[in-house]
Amino acid sequence: MIVQAIGVWTVLFAHSFFGWITGMSLLGIGTALVYPTLLAAISDIAHSRWRATSLGVYRFWRDLGFVFGAVGIGFIADISSISIAIQFVAWIALASGIFVLIVMRETKRTSSMTMKI
Repeated sequence: MIVQAIGVWTVLFAHSFFGWITGMSLLGIGTALVYPTLLAAISDIAHSRWRATSLGVYRFWRDLGFVFGAVGIGFIADISSISIAIQFVAWIALASGIFVLIVMRETKRTSSMTMKI
C-alpha cells in the first residue's frame, strides 16, 4: 500500500510522460504486491471449512469499498478539487500500509526445515 501511495503521488505531481509511466508502474507493482498478500492473510487465519466463505466475505467488503470509495472521493473532489481528492487516496493508502506494518503479525510460523526446497 505504501508503494501504491508513492505511485499515486508520482502520477499526481508528474509533469512529464516519464513521470506518469514511473507512477503507473509503481501503482501496478504496489497492486501486484497487495492483492495476493491480502488473500493469503485471509486464508492463513480462516479455518479450512470456512476458508472459501471467508474469501467471499472479504471480496464482498473489498468491492463495496470500491463503490463507497469512488462516491466518497467524488464528493471530496466536488467540495474541494480533484488534486486534493487524489491526495486523499494516497494518504489513505499510506495510512493503511503503516497500519499493517504496526499492527499485523505473522500467523503461521515455519521452521527452518520446512523452508528448504
